[in-house]
Amino acid sequence: MAPSTSHFLSTAFLVLVSLNLCLVHEVMTQTPNCLPLPNVTDADRLQFALNLEFLEAEFFLFGALGTGLDSINPNLAGGGPPPFGAQRALLDPVVARIMEEFGYQQVGHIRAIIDKFGGIPRPLLNISRENFARGFNGIVGFNLIPPFNPYANTLNYLLAAYSIPYIALGGYVGRIRNLTTIDNRALAASLLGIVAGQDAVIRTLLYTRANQFVPPYPLTVAEFTNRISARRNFFGGCGNKDEGILLPDTTLGAENRTTSNILSADFYSVAYTRRPVEILRIVYGGNESVPGGFFPQGANGNIAKRYLNGGASSIV
Repeated sequence: MAPSTSHFLSTAFLVLVSLNLCLVHEVMTQTPNCLPLPNVTDADRLQFALNLEFLEAEFFLFGALGTGLDSINPNLAGGGPPPFGAQRALLDPVVARIMEEFGYQQVGHIRAIIDKFGGIPRPLLNISRENFARGFNGIVGFNLIPPFNPYANTLNYLLAAYSIPYIALGGYVGRIRNLTTIDNRALAASLLGIVAGQDAVIRTLLYTRANQFVPPYPLTVAEFTNRISARRNFFGGCGNKDEGILLPDTTLGAENRTTSNILSADFYSVAYTRRPVEILRIVYGGNESVPGGFFPQGANGNIAKRYLNGGASSIV
């Protein structure tokens, strides 16, 4: 009897160990990479930021004016293709003027980075209403009817705009700590200041409409922002770094005292940070090595290319 019991216990132990190893392997293979990329220069980091600066410049300029970077300073595009599907939005006069200013600010950001580090070709950008419609269907979890059109009116455009600057904000917060010179950190901090301001304006404009339904959909403005933020957290894959303009309770509010969330921040009311790998997953739609989303042919610059070419396997 004892030998059979001993054999049973030994076999059971080996089975449990095997199951545990399988679970560990599954978790390790499914857990997104959240580590920094080694051997990256300051120029690489700031040129990576140009991808989002191009995206914001084109979205804001076309939304407000119906024309983009090529009508302001075509040399800054570095020979890259014009954006796909961009168009003028039906904006009220106040928001149109705000977005026009934001667009010019992005052009200034592109100039600042290029003057300091040299440029990259503008990547192909898909800011078509069809692309936004697909994205918003994924965000809400069902097919919106009619399809979401960011250019149809002011409210839709603000919701679409909500999905862009905050990504760049987290990128600059994460980038500054890794830059090697005071001058480069000062430039990144100055860029961050403007991007953070843009994000705050967009969030404030949406907060004033927080409980308003977004016609003809059965969701309020706040619900849309919560779902957009949840989607970015899901794609980013490195924890909660994003919340909508209204919180479900005070747990995540400033000093646990408020459900308003005009500025998204952590437990200490400090800005969240995102690494390039998270940003690529968000703007591509899930995988840093598979172009898509806003960048159908991928982002440009050394960092983005390393992920596309599999060089990110050298992460330590």
